Amino acid sequence: MCGIVGVLGKGPVAEQLVDALKRLEYRGYDSAGVATVENGHLGRRRAEGKLRNLEDLLKRSPLHGDTGIGHTRWATHGKPIESNAHPHMTDLVSVVHNGIIENFRELKEELIAQGAVFTSDTDTEVIAHLITRELRAGSDPIRAVYHALKRLKGAFALAMIFAGFNDLMIVARQGSPLAIGYGKDEMFVGSDAIALAPFTDEIAYLEDGDWAVMTRKGVAIRDRNGNAVERAITRSLATALLVDKGNHRHFMAKEIHEQPEVIGHTLAAYVDLATNRVDIPALPFDFARLTRLSLSACGTAFYACLVAKYWFERWAKLPVDVDIASEFRYRETALDTGGAALFVSQSGETADTLATLRYCRAQGQHILSIVNVRESSIARESDAILPTLAGPEIGVASTKAFTCQLTVLACLAIAAGKARGVIGPALEAELVQALGEVPRLMATVLRDEKPYEALGHQLSKARDVLYLGRGSSYPIALEGALKLKEISYIHAEGYAAGELKHGPIALIDENMPVIVIAPRDDLFDKTVSNMQEVAARGGRIVLVSDADPSSTGCAVAAYLAVPPVHRFVAPLVYAVPVQLIAYYTAVFMGTDVDQPRNLAKSVTVE
Repeated sequence: MCGIVGVLGKGPVAEQLVDALKRLEYRGYDSAGVATVENGHLGRRRAEGKLRNLEDLLKRSPLHGDTGIGHTRWATHGKPIESNAHPHMTDLVSVVHNGIIENFRELKEELIAQGAVFTSDTDTEVIAHLITRELRAGSDPIRAVYHALKRLKGAFALAMIFAGFNDLMIVARQGSPLAIGYGKDEMFVGSDAIALAPFTDEIAYLEDGDWAVMTRKGVAIRDRNGNAVERAITRSLATALLVDKGNHRHFMAKEIHEQPEVIGHTLAAYVDLATNRVDIPALPFDFARLTRLSLSACGTAFYACLVAKYWFERWAKLPVDVDIASEFRYRETALDTGGAALFVSQSGETADTLATLRYCRAQGQHILSIVNVRESSIARESDAILPTLAGPEIGVASTKAFTCQLTVLACLAIAAGKARGVIGPALEAELVQALGEVPRLMATVLRDEKPYEALGHQLSKARDVLYLGRGSSYPIALEGALKLKEISYIHAEGYAAGELKHGPIALIDENMPVIVIAPRDDLFDKTVSNMQEVAARGGRIVLVSDADPSSTGCAVAAYLAVPPVHRFVAPLVYAVPVQLIAYYTAVFMGTDVDQPRNLAKSVTVE
């Protein structure tokens, strides 16, 4: 989602704002802007496209104010053009906003009827005009914001500065994350701690409904009813997490190559590889007493949950329901009191997943979450969390976060199997040992990327691509198709291989690449039979497997060799080939691999 920064500084802040926005580029954006208070007046600079355009503008037309706000926008209302870029302002107030104001249309009609003149198509501009109306009626900025917030419906994070007030910034949070940073005679605000890392490591996270009045001497935080509240100041680790591309062309490539290391770190937190035993922290429920487990997530994290369904049902004999969070939250799902719900999110701020979590809590469920950000909203609202140790993931298309999620879910499935008496000591040791081999197996796949580069060149000419898989390889086929769509913009679909003859086979011709995820497991022969159906219709088969392609009896257009792997951890290892396929195809297509169009890293709106 969009990124917010704000600085009450000791000198001109425009450069600081832009530098902080650069650390939020991973969220995805289509325009950027900054505004400052200078000599009592508001000044603003905005630009379409990347931050370098804003930097160039500021060089030609600088801002010198020492109080300022900045924003990277991911369009929700209105086209990604300069007039819709943030900050939005009147002569009295400037506003940056993440999220969606659901009732903006009725507010806009009301304000226009009273004489307000709008210059953008965004929902955000109504906030500036609401506050301006209060200010013109005689309210001070604090009271004006308080009354305006009461009128807003939706999810949002806001930062506001005011003409004539050089030592004041007001911020608010409802649904979208916001962090306040404490400095010496300086104060900061940002969408997350990474944005503030060079400025301070003392961070307080606002809670839903909070709004805060900031000056250089400190901050007064109030809840949605206007009552003074305290929020704990923590020492953030984000300064240690600032990253660059290293010697890689893109962050996505770097993060693909980091997977052996970060999976090793994640495994170290949940298994004892010396004894081949799992070591899961205390949970708010007993797996042995569960009759069903509910899993929910969005996007790539949802596919991690689909893999986990196979694991929990096969290795723990525990029935599992998996739902896309945006569907779960509105289905009014019947849940047994005392049951358990598991949520998976890289950012820990995904709006639909958070809303589903709250629904499950209201239904009496124990809440367990797997997140990559320990201080996130989902983490803070869970009974227990199992952190992934992926480190910051800058590429919008998830890679290492996905495989770290799978790693934690695999460990949890083993723990569930033990608790339910399905997995004994010998099987536990076998499965943990298989997990311990994953970093090495991934490194083996990454050792030679030339076949992927050659395939990417071929796929870059395709209009449509099919991915097939069976069993736990089916979600990996779905993930492979998603990755290709996300970063190359080629239409791709993933299917359970057995479903091929129930419709998708109609698409097969000599121009259709069909990527088959086929580890040599107990379902391999079934997958081969589906490959033969494709071959009989002239489809171009790309086989991703540890099996000799000649054993399939099919003509294979391309073969991507994967080392032999235990069936339990095959989804982890086979995730790497589908990532590389998408990456090299996108490189040949010339797309923006790290920040694909229309996408955002942390989706904090519905």
